[in-house]
Amino acid sequence: MYKRINITLPESTVRLMERVAGKGDRSRLIDEALKQYLRGATRKSLKKRIKEGSVRRFERDRALAEEWFLIDEEIWPKDQRH
Repeated sequence: MYKRINITLPESTVRLMERVAGKGDRSRLIDEALKQYLRGATRKSLKKRIKEGSVRRFERDRALAEEWFLIDEEIWPKDQRH
């Protein structure tokens, strides 16, 4: 299903678009460009959120790793560690 919308673009953008796609292909070009842009924006946002979360949880994660290391040290005899 398609929906018609009206958009306003700078003339330079329209000229560039017309060099790449003819009048019959402009909608397809805009559709593909928007999808690619939005996928990239979503990935960028996800990476940013992951990074922010890891920074926020750094101290907690480090403490957990230290606890597990100590448990490992208690459980496994030194001669059986790899």
